Amino acid sequence: MDTKINRRDFNKLSVLTGMGLTAGAVPNVLAASPNSTVTVAVAGLRSRGTVLIQEFASLKNCSVKYVIDVDDRYLPKAAETAEKLQNKRPQEIKDFRKALDDKDVDALIIATPDHWHAPMSIEAVKAGKHVYVEKPCGHNPAEGEMLVEAEKKYGKLMQMGTQKRSFRIVEQMIQEIREGVIGEVYFARTWYSRKRPPIGFGKVVPVPSCLDWDLWQGPAPRTDYRDNLHPYNWHWFWNWGTGEALNNGTHDIDVARWALDVDYPSKVTSLAGRFGYPNQDDWQAFDTQNLTAEYPEGKIITWEGLSCLTLTLCDTGRGVMIVGTKGCIEYRTSDYKIFDMDHKLVRKESIAARSADPTNTADPGLSDYHAENFIDSILGKDTINSAMTDGHKSVLVGHLANIAARTGSTIKCDPRNGHILDNPEAQKLWSREYEAGWEPKV
Repeated sequence: MDTKINRRDFNKLSVLTGMGLTAGAVPNVLAASPNSTVTVAVAGLRSRGTVLIQEFASLKNCSVKYVIDVDDRYLPKAAETAEKLQNKRPQEIKDFRKALDDKDVDALIIATPDHWHAPMSIEAVKAGKHVYVEKPCGHNPAEGEMLVEAEKKYGKLMQMGTQKRSFRIVEQMIQEIREGVIGEVYFARTWYSRKRPPIGFGKVVPVPSCLDWDLWQGPAPRTDYRDNLHPYNWHWFWNWGTGEALNNGTHDIDVARWALDVDYPSKVTSLAGRFGYPNQDDWQAFDTQNLTAEYPEGKIITWEGLSCLTLTLCDTGRGVMIVGTKGCIEYRTSDYKIFDMDHKLVRKESIAARSADPTNTADPGLSDYHAENFIDSILGKDTINSAMTDGHKSVLVGHLANIAARTGSTIKCDPRNGHILDNPEAQKLWSREYEAGWEPKV
């Protein structure tokens, strides 16, 4: 079998088959030329933000003009990282709004805490900037809908950081599924495990001098600064974070939804709790969670999250199993295996097997081409792989599961838009309260 795939041919096929790789609105893009440069600002510099600086500053048609963080500690290193790659040091600023006021900035790259993703994205497109925002695109379902509205209203490109949409090995797998390699697909099992230690009980302490705590909180209702929140453990508190289902589950749920070719669920259930370290910390989100999303097409997606131990299923701590009427596929980060109905291996596809292919110009593993896709789309040379019109649907699964677990109820949904039906308690969590004056408005 010839396993080579041309990405642009694949994207054209995807449009024709309704796989949702392009935005609904006609974007306002730059005129492409060999000398075109997209100027970007990167907000949120710890961990993922550093990776994004490396990816964008490495692209020949991209220049990082600003690095942005409310914590002074991360600014110099981020600026140094960009400078080494592009031979020009970006400006170091704490407030993203300064970058939005700069007419030379074409796009804002967002890797901030979750509660800032949608409000910052909305302000960016209103200021005429394109947006690349890490998952989850919104802190709650309502924010996802706001982003879809903003994407259409302002005509700017918005790419969500579900990077597996830009893994060539995943594109190849999806194409094979569409061609019927395992028959009609109807079920996907996804999982993630990681041994995370307890975080202790946060104590109210003075705000570090390096941190602008008011700007860090931004749209979230105000609380005292505690010593176990920043820079990472905010993930496990509902005021700012969204738990593991959206921190990591989004990536594999997105692959599953793509593979099954489904949009909004008709029912979501979830059993979850904080079980791994009882009474050892004030972690609010779930360390153990099992969710099920049912779709009107008669298809099902499950996700299992285990945050207090490392567990391997199908030889991996995270992955996707896709089941069809003629067999199944087990996907890991850089490879997938096809099995028949008796679970006998038919074939394995991997990066290593294709490394000698001269047309394979980008590693389809962790070195995805998501950033390149975003810049090329701004230049009019490509189409966005994970636009808000599609990304919101994947993020919504995790939100609805969290709502189901927090309310102890089954969530019945309108399959046209994912809205919660006949459940007033759950509907209260569709949106959130905002700090006065910081409410996002499209």
